Amino acid sequence: MKIAVKGQVNQVEELKNLISEHSLIPFKISEIDTYDVIFDLDFDDSPEQLQLYNQLKAKLIIVGSVKIQLEELYAEIGSHPSCTIIGMNTLPTFINRKVIECCAINDQDKIIASDFFNQLKLEYRFVKSRVGLVTPRIICMIINEAYYTVQEGTASKKDIDLGMKLGTAYPKGPFEWSQEIGLDHVYETLDALYQDTSDERYKIASLLKTEYFKEFIS
Repeated sequence: MKIAVKGQVNQVEELKNLISEHSLIPFKISEIDTYDVIFDLDFDDSPEQLQLYNQLKAKLIIVGSVKIQLEELYAEIGSHPSCTIIGMNTLPTFINRKVIECCAINDQDKIIASDFFNQLKLEYRFVKSRVGLVTPRIICMIINEAYYTVQEGTASKKDIDLGMKLGTAYPKGPFEWSQEIGLDHVYETLDALYQDTSDERYKIASLLKTEYFKEFIS
């Protein structure tokens, strides 16, 4: 089985650790017809790739789908792709986990993906196809609330990180975690959630927004 992968370096390394018993091939467009499975880990940053996958047949494409919803993409191209496309939580720090968080838009796609995950002896769980999926939605909201807390002068970043680890047994504090995920991913996920839901819980704290934009001018 030929498994190709594309994405940021930290994403690819996480996937390699997750499926260390299987070789991963760097994705090349010129060799796309030779792959059985493609992991497109940063797909939700470049969803135009869907046009490339749309004509493939008998392939399994697993794409990052935290900031986008699969149904919306299919609506844009006006059809269901010939290949099987599965959404996955591929934000940094969320790939190499005990349970893979993924989504599909029909039962047949779930069956095909389940067979692949079972072959690799990976645990997985299908969640509803929606912007933010489940875990990123929760963690990014917590990070955003932590920024609001600092913004209001209630506590420092260091104190909040320590309090979350000691008080809730989180493996990382929200600011520590935001740096490992990447503040760009956190910001873009929250922005996509707010655009999708208009829920005030996802309205980005001005301090987070400021730090996000500073990354582009530093």
